[in-house]
Parts: sequence; structure tokens; C-alpha cells
Amino acid sequence: MSLPPGFLDELRNRVPISQVVGRKVIWDNRKSNQAKGDFWAPCPFHQEKTASFHVDDRKGFYYCFGCHAKGDALGFVQETENVGFMEAVEILAREAGMQMPARDPQAARQADRATKLAAAMEAAVAHYRLQLKTGAAAEARAYLDRRGLDAAALDLFEIGFAPAARQGAFSALTGKGLDEADVIEAGIATRPDDGGAPYDAFRDRIMFPIRDARGRCIGFGGRAMDPNARAKYLNSRETPLFDKGRALYNHGPAREAAGKGQPLIVAEGYMDVIALVRAGFGAAVAPLGTAITQDQLRLMWRIADEPIIALDGDKAGLRAALRLVDLALPMLEPGKTLRFCLMPEGLDPDELIKARGRDAMQAQLDAAEPLVRMLWRRETEGQIFDTPERRAALDRRLRQAIGQITDQGLRRHYGEALAELRRALFRPAVPQGRGDRAGWRARGFAEAQMPLAETRSSALGSGALSADDLRIMLILATLCRYPELVSRFETDLDRLAPRHADHAALVDVILTAEAADSEAMGAACAAAGLGAALESLQSMAHLRINPILAGPPDATRAEACLTEEFAKYHADRALKAEMTEALEDLDNIPEGDTRLGRRLNHAVHRRQTAGRATASDMQGAVSEDTDALSDRLRALIEARVWEKKTR
Repeated sequence: MSLPPGFLDELRNRVPISQVVGRKVIWDNRKSNQAKGDFWAPCPFHQEKTASFHVDDRKGFYYCFGCHAKGDALGFVQETENVGFMEAVEILAREAGMQMPARDPQAARQADRATKLAAAMEAAVAHYRLQLKTGAAAEARAYLDRRGLDAAALDLFEIGFAPAARQGAFSALTGKGLDEADVIEAGIATRPDDGGAPYDAFRDRIMFPIRDARGRCIGFGGRAMDPNARAKYLNSRETPLFDKGRALYNHGPAREAAGKGQPLIVAEGYMDVIALVRAGFGAAVAPLGTAITQDQLRLMWRIADEPIIALDGDKAGLRAALRLVDLALPMLEPGKTLRFCLMPEGLDPDELIKARGRDAMQAQLDAAEPLVRMLWRRETEGQIFDTPERRAALDRRLRQAIGQITDQGLRRHYGEALAELRRALFRPAVPQGRGDRAGWRARGFAEAQMPLAETRSSALGSGALSADDLRIMLILATLCRYPELVSRFETDLDRLAPRHADHAALVDVILTAEAADSEAMGAACAAAGLGAALESLQSMAHLRINPILAGPPDATRAEACLTEEFAKYHADRALKAEMTEALEDLDNIPEGDTRLGRRLNHAVHRRQTAGRATASDMQGAVSEDTDALSDRLRALIEARVWEKKTR
């Protein structure tokens, strides 16, 4: 719904941000000046002992000097309560005593109708809970007891029972004054097609209320007590409140727990969710008896960036995981993905926790596989790739799969990850022989000397980038974070000669953007079609660990870093040029001229002394190309090639 002009300003004025934040923090009275609306506290978004979290009542904003979290009162409510924007508005409006704007007449009628249906559902929850305590529910109580649900669990999840009576709930609710039409429209009862008397939708079933993110009961899941029932679990039919493809069991509590840092776990059924929550995994949800839908996946990503899909350890669970891969691929975006946790064969989360305890479940979650590995498993498990044709077919399937990913940068990263898995699959095994050396290989000695897979697949390890390339990338990433330093290094920047087209294009944007801050620089890169290039640059593992880029903003250190890196870059290029010239002299010097040896020695000496003069660690930082030239020169000197030219 749209809000009238001025509503949000009035809301912010009525509720001081210090009042909103004060519910979550303890103010540092020594540092705060509350009379002037200046408040300080330890940050609620990251663990710290000092008060680096600042709230300015006059401006209505908060900012953390440690983790850089910032926003207004509405943003704070969204972050701490893990709710959407309109929900945050409603929370603050209630606190301020402000009436939410009236909706159009049709929307108002729909809201009133939904309110009546929700009231009928709440009455049904109370009715079913009461029935669980009657003699008719003795078998149901015994079943719940065998499943380990005590009174506290029954109360927490509001579990009830629907007796086998044809009109038990219908008669009870209408007898309390609820309108017959509301009871039927809410899905509690059903009117037969022949117009006969309504009958209960749920009979002889343990009842699990399903609530939406706001806490309203919108439907039920019923577990049959009769082993011969046509459906072991039965959900409410679709109503104005309930759409099972757009709802999640335990949605609201899971969202709150995920907002406090717990991982979002997606299990298959009600009992799994209950077991997970009781074991301390509060952010657990379940789809409602069907495969996960696109809408449910979007709901999960609104709760957490990387939901963990915890599926039963059987063939059906694996098939469900593989189906979800296809559903998720077109919807992936940077930062939004899935991890898969397949239970030990024959167990579901409820059974695993009961049999082996919470730590066993935690171990399974810690070992959850990323989506890319689940995709790889789907395309390779149980197959043999002993011919070029079969390998080519695998390549085609993988291309088709990642072709569904719409984000170009993410698609490229998937391609790189799959390429590494493919190389590992087709890499020849080390043959085992006799003797000590062969024995070492058989025990993995030779493999232990190999670089790790992460190293081999890195930009340096794979040879995709040289040391010069990485230096240029560090320079560009630093200038994008500190655009105020561009004018200081404009001449040096203009002298860069990147090998990669994206880097050259970024140089042009940085020189012409005149950006005031890093956000403006990012926007300028995006406008030039280089958003993905900048994102790829910033995500490089070699750069993410650099304190200039990963730590708190520090323009002074950034300037010193750029000064050093430009000096290394220009010195390295000059050394390469001189050594290349010396090598060319070998072919051009007249026969009988013995000065070449002295000139080669001089070139190598210049490389060493210039390195020490340029920067303290220059010799360790020159590129592999320069090292190769230096080695070649040294070899020529040792071979005394000029003497051969005089013979």
C-alpha cells in the first residue's frame, strides 16, 4: 500500500530513534550527552566492548564506527526484528499511537474479511487444543508422547486434536456465535456439492496450526491417526488466508531467530521443525507437504541469505534436493544461495537428534554442501566418463545448467567452480609402484606436495593473472574505495598499462568519474557497464584480505599503500625494459665485442639495487616475468655467451 506524503516524517518525529534503539542497547552514560540527543552504546549488530555505536536524535540516524551499520528508526526495526518495511512502519505506528492510512474501499473490505476468517481460525486453534485433553484423544496423546513431545512442546506449537466426529469443530464454533459462512470459508468445515450439511475438514487427526509471518493462524496441517487414511498428512484447502505454496511452517519464530544470527534450516515436515527448535535450532521452517515453490524460496531468502536445506537421507530426499537445484538456479543472485544437508541414510532430523543428539545434527549442518556441488553431484554421480563423447555430454549439461543463472558475474564463478571439479575428476591417478618412493605416493605423499585445490584454482595458481595484474587490481580497488585520492595519483594512474580490457575500462572511469565517495564511484562503474567487473575485482580473495580494503576506512594508510604500489609497478616495468634491451643486445652486438658480459652483469645488478631503492620488499614483489628475465640473464652470464660469439 502507498503511504500519504508526510506520514513517515511524522512517524519519525513522534518516535525518537533513541527510544527505538534504547530497547536493544545499554547506553554508555559517560560518553553520551543525552540532553543534546547524542547517544553512544556497544553496537547491537556485532560483538564489542567499547561504545562505537552512535545515535543522533536530532538527525534521526544511527551509525556504527566499527561495522559501519547505519540507518534510521525504520531501518533499525527492520534489521533487529527481521521484518519488512511495511511491517516496520506498522510497529512504529502502534508505538507512536498513529493510525495507519486507510486503504481503498475494496482493500478495506478484503481486510475486514480476512480479520473475520482469522478470528475463526483462532477459535479453531483453541477448540482443537481443548480436544487434545479429552478421552477421545488418548491415542493421539500416546503417539505424541512416543515422539517425545512434552507439555511444553505441545503448548509452544499449539498442537491439538480433531476428533472423528463429522461436525465436531463446525458445531462448536457456530455454537459460540461464529458465522457459518466464515467457518466454511476459513477451511475449517466443508459444504458438500449436493448442498447437504457442512462437515469438518479434519477428522481423527493431530492438528498443527500454521501461522504466517505476522503470527496469524492461516491454516492447519493434520496428521492422520488411522494408518489406512488416504493421506497421512492433510493441509487446509486454499482459502483467502491460506496458500500452501506461499507459506512456511514456523515462519515468524524462525524469522526472529534468524535475525539473531541462527542459520535458517529448511526441513521436510512439522515434526522435524519441532525437533530442531527444541534442540536449539530456532530458525527452522518447513514447506507444507509439497516440493518447495518459487514463492517459498523467496520467503526463505527474505529470512536468510543461505538457507540450509535439511532433507531425509533416502532416495526421495536426494531427488527433492536435485529438483530444488533446478528451481533455484534461475533465481540465484550474488549473496543469495542454498546449502544442502543430507541426513544419514534412513534418518530425518527428528530421528537423528533423538538417536545421536544435538551435536550430531550440528555436525551435519556444518558439513552442508553448497549448491554448486549438488549440481555437480547430480550430473556426475553414478556415471562413467571413459569416452570423449560422454565427457562432451557432461560439458553440455553443465553449460545448460549454469546458463539458467541470470547474473553474469555469478554465472562466471559457477563456471570456474565446475571447471575445477571437472579437472579433479579427469586428473590421472598417480600410479602405484614398488619401493619407498612408490609407497610414499600410495600413502598420499606425492599428493601432499601438490598445491591445494583452492591454490590451483586461484588467479595466481592457475596463471590467469600475473603479479603485475594483481598490483593493478589492488590499485584500482583502492581508488574505487577512496576516490578522493584519484587526483593525487592521476599521472601515475594514466601511466598504467593493464593487460585486461575490464581493468583498462575501469581506469578510464576512475579518471573521469569525479566521484565524491565509494558509492558514487560504484554507481559510475555500473553506469559504464562495469558493475560486474568492479564486483569481481572486489571479491578477489587476494584483495579481500588486504587491510586497506577490508578494514575500517583510513585514507592516510590508503595513500601510503598507493604510493608504494605505484612505485613498485613503475620500477618493475622499467627493470623489465632494461633487461629486455640487454637480451636484444646479445643478437645485435658486433662479433668480437667483449663488452656484452659487462652490460649483462650491469643489468642484473641494476635490477637488484633498484629493487632495494624502490621499496623494502620490492625484490619479493616483482612479477614472475621479471624474475624469468633475470634468471635468463644470469644463465647467459654463467655461460659466457659473448666468448662464443668471438670464436
